[in-house]
Amino acid sequence: MLHINLRDGEQVVINGAVLRASGRVALCVENESAVLRGRDIMHPDEATTPARRAYLACMLAYIDPDAADAHGNAAVAHAADAFAAIGSEEAQALCAELIDRVAEQRLYQALGLCRALIRLEDDAIPLVAVAQD
Repeated sequence: MLHINLRDGEQVVINGAVLRASGRVALCVENESAVLRGRDIMHPDEATTPARRAYLACMLAYIDPDAADAHGNAAVAHAADAFAAIGSEEAQALCAELIDRVAEQRLYQALGLCRALIRLEDDAIPLVAVAQD
């Protein structure tokens, strides 16, 4: 059983349905469901880097099981692009684990790996910019 407390105006996605709280709301999800809180929802216009595109693809696969294979394949491709852009051993390990989680359809765990990959990518971007100067 999952308990979710939402603030006024906060969003949550449950099995693909976007819900917005009106006032403070406490929800109890009593069965297996794909649940994403508002802070974990990425809009397509935010997917501006390979790691962010991998996150978006994993998120879409997680909330839309009917299209999970296509989105999962996209997530794997974007993870490979992120590794190519970052190039560190840590990124390689994260990408390998991300690909495994996607293959196993453990997409919520894949989202966590994408967040770690985004942090690595954010740290690497200033280094790339400095190296090109």
